[in-house]
Amino acid sequence: MSDPRSRQVVIAGAGIAGLSAALAFAARGYPVKLFEQAKQLEATGAGIQLSPNATRILRQLGVLDRLSPHAVRPEAVVLKDAATLHELARVPLGQTAESRWGAPYLVAHRADLQAALMAQVAERPGIELVTGARVSDVATGPQGIAVTALADGKTVDAEGSLLVGADGVWSQVRERFPDHKAISGKSRFSGELAWRATVPADSVAGRAFAAVGATNSVTTFLHPGFHLVAYPVSRGTAFNLAAFTKGERIAEAWSGLADPGLLTEAMRGTAPALARLAEEAGPWMAWPIHTVDPKQPWTAPDGIALIGDAAHAMTPFAAQGAAMAIEDAATLADFMAAAPADLAGSLQIWEGLRRSRVAKAARRGAVNRLAWHAAGPVALARNLFLKMRAPEKLAADLDWLYGWQAPEAGERQ
Repeated sequence: MSDPRSRQVVIAGAGIAGLSAALAFAARGYPVKLFEQAKQLEATGAGIQLSPNATRILRQLGVLDRLSPHAVRPEAVVLKDAATLHELARVPLGQTAESRWGAPYLVAHRADLQAALMAQVAERPGIELVTGARVSDVATGPQGIAVTALADGKTVDAEGSLLVGADGVWSQVRERFPDHKAISGKSRFSGELAWRATVPADSVAGRAFAAVGATNSVTTFLHPGFHLVAYPVSRGTAFNLAAFTKGERIAEAWSGLADPGLLTEAMRGTAPALARLAEEAGPWMAWPIHTVDPKQPWTAPDGIALIGDAAHAMTPFAAQGAAMAIEDAATLADFMAAAPADLAGSLQIWEGLRRSRVAKAARRGAVNRLAWHAAGPVALARNLFLKMRAPEKLAADLDWLYGWQAPEAGERQ
């Protein structure tokens, strides 16, 4: 395979995972062809938290300097009781985070992160982006992998050594995975809804949040029926609000319509000022939280790899979905570049290492959800534990997550 196409990496999906992967592979000398089914790239969701394990990689990819002017560096993560508004705990961030974990903790609008990634992709030689192109066929063989996409009724072909499925929780690449029918190829509704709103800081809703939350921090309000996470975005000119409740399955899309009475009912018993914030911030858009069966394979030895939500969509309660996708992208490129002649071996080792890391992050999210929705004696025990746990100790509990460094090529085993 001496043809330049033999080294080409084909990526499906130009979201956070796909754009990060394109930059990571291009930085290691691989030509990249990137297919995106949308004709215009639009950021889904609203706010996003980027912990140091993610921003460290964004710095290496040349993206952090583009993003930082549009992002906010919060001073802390603050946990509050939704009924009393009393502060329960505080994890220091800001300069403390950068000193402790070697990279900043940022909160940003997803559109700003995507714009920074796209600007870097546009300046990086060797990346070809094809929009309006949906992967329709994948064929593997001894000479590599052949991908066909449909764009405006025409076929676009690409050949290379690797196909990276970075096309999200409703991945088309996953549907075309070898033997996918033997596993759960479809995503699964988790039974949780996320309610999202973004409000200007100088609006009535923005002032309502300022009255109950920490405007320079990530504030999480805890309650048995829901939890609400709020933080500044867009240079602090707006606040991102995300409330999480139980709910019925709605349309499989990143935002849809659901009965707002579900949110109102879940917030019964909260402080009146917090209830007013929820009312002023409306209308809320509902986001069904889908997950992917963690037992499914993420790689095929003949040259397919799934990253990000396509591989391991998880609930957002550790705020690590984007970070895990960015880690996936960088490490996959590292492993491929370290042993280009052993594709199957590289993919197998990469998957094994990533599985243990992602599973630990998912477990942290599950623990957070249980703790944040605790009631009765369990909530009292939680509050006592948090009261006794110093901020420094709470930060140390996150060293394994935020202080993570990608393994060197020589550490692959």
